[in-house]
Amino acid sequence: MPQSHSLIPRHSVDHIVPVCQGGRTEFKNAALACQGCNNYKSSQTKSPDPLTDAPVRLFHPRKDRWGDHFAWSQDFLRIEGLTAIGRATVAVMEPNREGLINLRRALILDGAHPPPVDE
Repeated sequence: MPQSHSLIPRHSVDHIVPVCQGGRTEFKNAALACQGCNNYKSSQTKSPDPLTDAPVRLFHPRKDRWGDHFAWSQDFLRIEGLTAIGRATVAVMEPNREGLINLRRALILDGAHPPPVDE
């Protein structure tokens, strides 16, 4: 979600590899995330793929391309995981919770959604 439409005025800085797992507070280990997604991720870096139950790492925004692991549903309201990493990340971060779907509906009407694939 664009920061300009976030319910909380600013996105939070997420440690991709949490400090409690040895991650450092530096640019290459940081990503902006809405507070809700950051809270759902918490200190997780891996999770089971809901399709296979095999443990996989979560999406790494500094190393992975969004379009390789995710796609928008046909109506652009839901994020779908295309790979094990994408499916596990969707399961952990719950980007399809009701409030975000409602926000995407409003953003579509405002012409601000969907974002370009590279975002």
